[in-house]
Amino acid sequence: MDDLEASYARCRRVHREHGRSYYLATRLLPPAKRRHVHALYAFTRWADDIVDGADPADRSERLEEWGQAFLSGLAGGAGADPLLPAVIDTVRRYDLDLDDFDAFLRSMAMDLKVTGYATYDDLLGYMGGSAAAIGTMMLPILGTVPGTDPAVARASARELGYAFQLTNFIRDVREDLERGRIYLPEEDLARFGVTLATLHRDAARGRAGDEVRALVRFEAGRARAHYAAALPGLARLEPRSRVCIRAAFLLYGGILEAVAAAGYDVMTGRAVVPRRTRLAMVGTAFSERRFTDRIRGYA
Repeated sequence: MDDLEASYARCRRVHREHGRSYYLATRLLPPAKRRHVHALYAFTRWADDIVDGADPADRSERLEEWGQAFLSGLAGGAGADPLLPAVIDTVRRYDLDLDDFDAFLRSMAMDLKVTGYATYDDLLGYMGGSAAAIGTMMLPILGTVPGTDPAVARASARELGYAFQLTNFIRDVREDLERGRIYLPEEDLARFGVTLATLHRDAARGRAGDEVRALVRFEAGRARAHYAAALPGLARLEPRSRVCIRAAFLLYGGILEAVAAAGYDVMTGRAVVPRRTRLAMVGTAFSERRFTDRIRGYA
C-alpha cells in the first residue's frame, strides 16, 4: 500500500473509531466520496484531540505544529504525519477553501484559552470555525444538483454544522464541565438561574435539577431551529449525498430525542441512541416521505 492509500486507510480508522454516528451515515456515500469525508473527519478530530487530550503544557505548541504541517504539505513539503497526505489530496481534488481550515484551527486555538461564552452570538462565533466551517468544507465533496443557488447550499451546510455541534454541547455538558469548559452561553445560564456552582452540584450528585433541565430544554429548541434552517440546502444535494446527510440529520437529532426522553437530564449519563434505532434511522433516510414525516418536529 503506497503512502497515500495508507493515509486514507488511517483516516478511515480514525473516523470509524471516534465518529460512530457520522461514520455510519458516511457509509451511504459512494466509495469515491466516502474516503474524502474520512480524511476531513480525521483532520478535525486530530486537532480536537490535541486540544482535549494532550499534555496541557504542550497543547498550544502541538496545535501550531499540526497547522504548520498541513500548510507545509499543501506547499509540497514532506509531512511527517501519516494522516495528512489524504487530507491534502482531498483539498487539492476538490479545491477546498483554505479559509475554512484557517477558521477551524482558530476555533481550536480558542479552546486553549476560552472556557465560556457570554452570549449566543459569542458561541456562534466559535462554532463558525469549529462546526459551520466543516459544513462548508464538506459541501464540494457532497455536491449539489444543477441549478442550486450556492448561497443557499452554503448557508444550509453551516446551519447543519451549528445543529450538530450544539447537539454535542447539550449531550456533553457534564464532560465539558470536567474539562473546565461551559459551552452553553452565560446569558442563558442566568436566564434559568443556573450558576457554575449549580452545574458542579448536579454533576457531583449525578442528577440535573429543574434549573439545568429547563436550560437544556431551551438549548435543544435552539438546536432544532438550526436543523430546520438546514433543510432547504439538504434537499439540493446530489441524491446519494442527500441520503447520507438525511441519515446524519436523524442520527444527531436522535441524540436530542434521547436527551428529551431523559427529561433533559444530561448529568445522569451520556445520551445514547440504541444501535437498532440508529439502523432504523438509516433506513428512513432512503425515503423522502418517511424522512419528512420523521422530522416534522423540527420545522
